[in-house]
Amino acid sequence: MKTALLSFCGLIGATWVYAQQRPNPSAPPKEKYVIRANYDESRVPSYILPEVLTCHDGEVVTTVRQWEKKRRPEVYSLFETYMFGKAPVLKKRLPYQVVRTQTDALGGKATRKEVRLQLTDDAQGPHIDLQLYLPRQAEGRVPLFLGISFLPNYTVCNDPDVVVPEPADGKKGKMDYRGSMEASGQPEKILDHGFGLATFCYNDVDPDFDDDFQNGVHPYYYDKGQYFPDPDQWGSIAAWAWGMSRAMDYLEKDPQVDAKRVAVVGHSRLGKTAVWAGASDPRFALVISGNSGCCGVALSRRRYGETVDAMNERFPHWFCGNYKQFNNREDYLPFDQHELVALIAPRPIYIASAEEDNWSDQKGEFLGGKGAEPVYALYGLKGIGTDEMPPVDTPYMEGAIAYHNRKGPHAILPYDWEQFLRFADRYFRP
Repeated sequence: MKTALLSFCGLIGATWVYAQQRPNPSAPPKEKYVIRANYDESRVPSYILPEVLTCHDGEVVTTVRQWEKKRRPEVYSLFETYMFGKAPVLKKRLPYQVVRTQTDALGGKATRKEVRLQLTDDAQGPHIDLQLYLPRQAEGRVPLFLGISFLPNYTVCNDPDVVVPEPADGKKGKMDYRGSMEASGQPEKILDHGFGLATFCYNDVDPDFDDDFQNGVHPYYYDKGQYFPDPDQWGSIAAWAWGMSRAMDYLEKDPQVDAKRVAVVGHSRLGKTAVWAGASDPRFALVISGNSGCCGVALSRRRYGETVDAMNERFPHWFCGNYKQFNNREDYLPFDQHELVALIAPRPIYIASAEEDNWSDQKGEFLGGKGAEPVYALYGLKGIGTDEMPPVDTPYMEGAIAYHNRKGPHAILPYDWEQFLRFADRYFRP
């Protein structure tokens, strides 16, 4: 144990030297990153996962109190410092404005609200355009799914009354992708189920490209003289998750929303975002990870499909600077993704994989959920309920950690929503 502790302390000491080396904007462009992914299970290296219930000083956690007061803060701090980065802590809630309300949306089925959420005290600064659909005939406050989306709100539903904005580049005409993401969002299925759906586009918070953190929310929270996040400060995924919490700030104020029953959901990189949002903000009552893969719920030490190196090289803005020291060095990570899942406990989490999505490592996602079971057991809660990888199209959802691996590609499909709604019924129905 002493050797392990000394190695960990050495890692901490080395972190700042490595991570303070910010990319030189005048340097020649890097050669294109070549992906060499492993899809052969026999080539997965042997590995030892960090013990989720063993504290830094060797104390073994056996009670909820130990987990919540000691071990959980340790685990959270590791992810915050070495992977996602620390987000700003607000001293007060930011302003919002309900821009438009339509009480007979979707042929009278829904109430639609369009809400503008400021992300800074500067009214000219970045903002979130949050769109809510609530079942019109619902009695009382409505449980709700909060989804972060790759595309603007008008793509979520084929709603003829939603305005499609003019192109920002000033070109004549516009591409109307109204409802193009309807299969992924399933708004009418959700409404028919008695739940609401709120969405916003992740680009509202921070653009999804490496811009040296100059064009999104980051510059508004730099310290005086700062022009780039410190090595332990938020990357884009932490910023998007922070934006989900700002949406939650509003949902707590909406008299039609049951803020105690809000599920956070995302797919792919936004699945990673949803899991971190759930880990960071206990107000989210349920977490849904859609194909979140490496750096989401899949174990990094498996090095199957996407890897830490592939993430940091192809998307250097997603995580904090400290995370880059673990490129091709997964065994030196002071955590693995089963501990990220454990941070959700005791709240329920649904982990969704897809049979054709080897890049996201379906087995690694399953094992990420399995590895969190000891923490859920502290609360007397069951996990996935099987030690073997479940058959395709066979959801396991009797415990607080649910899992399925469905047929098809890297996506959220109607089949996924059928399972999410069944799972949410267990927690969101009176």
